[in-house]
Amino acid sequence: MVDDQTATGTSRTDSEREEPERPRPQPIDLAGFAAAVRERRTSQQLSQRQAAAEAGVSFSTWSRVEAGSQPDLASFGLLCAWLRIPAASFFSSTPTRETPGVERAISHLQADPHLSPGAARTISGVLREMYQALAVQLSPRTDVVACHLRAASSLRPGVPERLAGVLRDIHQELERQVEAGTL
Repeated sequence: MVDDQTATGTSRTDSEREEPERPRPQPIDLAGFAAAVRERRTSQQLSQRQAAAEAGVSFSTWSRVEAGSQPDLASFGLLCAWLRIPAASFFSSTPTRETPGVERAISHLQADPHLSPGAARTISGVLREMYQALAVQLSPRTDVVACHLRAASSLRPGVPERLAGVLRDIHQELERQVEAGTL
C-alpha cells in the first residue's frame, strides 16, 4: 500500500485517494409533482396566478408544471419550498437498462465455480463472437422513417402520443408506397 502526504500532513492510503462515486441524476416524478402542486393550490382555494405569485414563479411556469411539464431547477426549488416538501421526494428511480441475454449468460459463466477464470473468459469470448455474428443477420433494419424529438419532454401531455400516431400513419403509408414501387 502506498501512502502520500496531504496538505495537513496526514497520510492517505490508495483507497482513500479514490474519488467517491457520484450519484446518478434521477428523473423527477412529474405526475406526482404536478398533482402535489395542484392539490395544495386547490386546497388553499387559490387561482394559478395567485399560487404562482405566492410561490415566486411565473404564471406560465405554474401552468406548465400543473400540466405535467418539467420546470427548470430554480422553479423546481421554489415550488418545493412552497409545497414544504423535500425535493428528493419527487425523484423517481432511474430507469434500468435491461442487460442483453448474452451478457446475462456470460455473467453466469463467470460465476460458475466449476470453471477457472481463464476458461470462463475463453467461453465468454467465443459466446460474444457467435452472438455478434448471428444477431446482426437476424435483425436487419427496415425503418423507412425515423424521428428524434429533442423537446419531447417539454410537450404538453398527450401531444407525444398523438404525434406518435401521426408518425405511425405516415410510416405505414410510406411502407405501402415502397412495397408498391411508387416511392
